[in-house]
Amino acid sequence: MDVRQLKYFLAVVDHQGFNRAAEHLLIAQPSLSQTIKTLEQEVGLPLFHRVGRRVVLSDAGKELVGPARIVVRDLEAAKSAVDALKGVRSGRLDLIAMPSPGIEPLTTMIATYTKKHPSITVNVEAAFTPDDVLASLRNGSSEIGLLGTDRPVRPAGVDVMQLERQPLMLIINPSADRFGGADTIQREDLGGHRVIVSQRGSLMRWLVDDILASGVDVEIVVEAAHRTSILPLVLAGVGHAVMPSSWSPLAQQSGLRVARIDPESELHVSVLSRQSDLTPAARAFLEVAADYAAAHRD
Repeated sequence: MDVRQLKYFLAVVDHQGFNRAAEHLLIAQPSLSQTIKTLEQEVGLPLFHRVGRRVVLSDAGKELVGPARIVVRDLEAAKSAVDALKGVRSGRLDLIAMPSPGIEPLTTMIATYTKKHPSITVNVEAAFTPDDVLASLRNGSSEIGLLGTDRPVRPAGVDVMQLERQPLMLIINPSADRFGGADTIQREDLGGHRVIVSQRGSLMRWLVDDILASGVDVEIVVEAAHRTSILPLVLAGVGHAVMPSSWSPLAQQSGLRVARIDPESELHVSVLSRQSDLTPAARAFLEVAADYAAAHRD
């Protein structure tokens, strides 16, 4: 078993098939198939099940994915460290981010990062829960994770940098703005209003459920798992939305009004990273994150 075989194996996993993996690797599909067949012979078990034109991971394949990513990542970290000594500044940074921190502060940090390191390609994967972020870091898919939680997090086995706290805001449907232009509203002021909510487990959904539990008559009109759908729905007049303050500039640029909700609830935004063997690209990003945290410290 060698690194090339593991890279080819992960390409089939990530591209969900041999043809697209071969196109990504810029090799002939028969060569890829032969490499995977050789790897399966060395492992002694099939790594994929062929279902028509599709391939799905076998139990052995599922077990191999995590260790394979760590091996490939560690080799890339070693190569990057040597390249850095030679003055090479190119490379790739793999990030994973939850939706709201993925708006801000990720946009500002990437803008700073790419100006400082223009030859590094940044890949950003999407996560919907903190567990998604942690899993990606632990299985080696990502080096840096950005998440938002209802309280500061201290998960085992990763380094945590607290970045900022984002208060929850009400993004107001202009066709139903009966708040008198107030910059701050009370939770009970949402009585009789229609709201768009995110999925259960999010702080934004918790706040709306808490308002409902207190006896305030709020109508949930849409549950949107994809938060990129929420601002267009507000613009279309479907309802108001409770979102972190990271969404406020985009909402205001779209012509929507934003108000604080009292009493205030806050999203705690953190950067997570592996505790060792980070690539120079990842270490450079953490420097940018530390500067951001220092500039936004309370």
